[in-house]
Amino acid sequence: MKFSNKGVKFRKACRLIHRDLSFFFAGMIVIYALSGLFMNHRNDINPNFSIHRKEYKINEALPGKEKMDKQTVLRLLEPLGEVKNFTQFYFPAPTQMKVFLKGGSSLVVDTATGQALYESVKRRPLISPMVKLHFNPGGWWTWFADIFAVALILITLTGIWMVKGSKGLWGRGGIELAIGILIPILFLIL
Repeated sequence: MKFSNKGVKFRKACRLIHRDLSFFFAGMIVIYALSGLFMNHRNDINPNFSIHRKEYKINEALPGKEKMDKQTVLRLLEPLGEVKNFTQFYFPAPTQMKVFLKGGSSLVVDTATGQALYESVKRRPLISPMVKLHFNPGGWWTWFADIFAVALILITLTGIWMVKGSKGLWGRGGIELAIGILIPILFLIL
């Protein structure tokens, strides 16, 4: 009788720890899960930047490399709303001008044909900071991430021990635990 009382107290303690840590770290669990999804699919979506390309034709005659000046470049940036973001321009080829803009955006213009390619680069407002946290920016965040890692271990262990009987570790839960451990091991081996 005394043994079962200890078991009941242990499972109750597990439930309390599991519940409190789960509530406290729920935000972090969601952030790490979402940022992990974005990082897993970074070939389909850039988690840090939203990049948009626009090709168009400039219908005015443009000066060549020798006569191009800042005022002409700023006039080309007006329809794009990028005048205030101008940093510099140069010619990597005799008729190809590249204009650099703040934030990584750019404009490439073929001055002979008027063909232009505008590439807008914007940092993703929510996803990018989450991915940055996932990669650990250092400093105090390392301490918090370490505490979070220990909490995840505790959440897992208390979750394993808090259910008894046929749905617990020695029943269905144990089978699910074994399968969950085998899957990553198989991926590592194969």
